Amino acid sequence: MKKAIKTAQKNLEKEDGGPFGAVIVKNGQIISSGRNLVLKTNDPTMHAEIVAIKKASKKLNTFDLSDCELYTTCEPCPMCMGAVFWAKIKKVYFGCTRKDAEKIGFSDNYIYEAFEKNFEIENFNIENKGRNECIELFKEWDKKERNMY
Repeated sequence: MKKAIKTAQKNLEKEDGGPFGAVIVKNGQIISSGRNLVLKTNDPTMHAEIVAIKKASKKLNTFDLSDCELYTTCEPCPMCMGAVFWAKIKKVYFGCTRKDAEKIGFSDNYIYEAFEKNFEIENFNIENKGRNECIELFKEWDKKERNMY
């Protein structure tokens, strides 16, 4: 956690993103670190956890990080939690909570609340469209032999 905090402190100095840092650890060794680069890159997906996961996957040459742990300075947002699940990380340690993040202007909690309301929020709409055509892609994928999951 100390390395995640140090990474976040670096971000405060550079102002490349919020006060967020993360590290991926495997067998007690730090595999990668990441800091929030949203402001630097103008990419809203460049959260510290995502950056750390991408680096770890590249270094280990696998998307399966089930033997790794994530240390992060804040409770992961829904996007980052999705990445954690897809990477199969089984243990996450976090410092501040989403409520702490909300107090300093980050909208993580708002997103969680939107999920709880099934996206019934102002100025947002999600609907199913084109399933019949898209399902053909899924059928084609299902025919292929693979061992991904």
